[in-house]
Amino acid sequence: MSLNPYLTFDGNCEEAFRTYEKVLNGKILAMMPHEGTPAEEHVPVEWRKKILHARLQIDDGVLMASDAPPGRGQKMQGFSVTLVLKDPKEAVRIFNAFAEGGTVTMPLAETFWAQKFGMLTDRFGTPWMINCEKPMAA
Repeated sequence: MSLNPYLTFDGNCEEAFRTYEKVLNGKILAMMPHEGTPAEEHVPVEWRKKILHARLQIDDGVLMASDAPPGRGQKMQGFSVTLVLKDPKEAVRIFNAFAEGGTVTMPLAETFWAQKFGMLTDRFGTPWMINCEKPMAA
């Protein structure tokens, strides 16, 4: 079994996933627009180049998404996509990249469980938690 978050964007899925691919050193495996599929008949003409389904591989994880057609989107809330990292420098790099144009809700800092932990919502509306845990004592 695998657990894969599925995000819904308001027309900027492709831009968000191109950013995530770069920042997270991932690989986009699918970026399918409505155009050229049976779904194109169910969206406005100006929406046909928007994303019907996207899939991003990040190490062993997968993040998927699409653009919600006009009037059907909802603000992302009630969850966070959590990244667990081993390298504090990488946590800082990713946090800073996602914070650019976004809203930081908890600055990246040391906590009792983590070398670095922070929370933010990026400029695309995705809520993130960046967690670089402290090594466990044996």
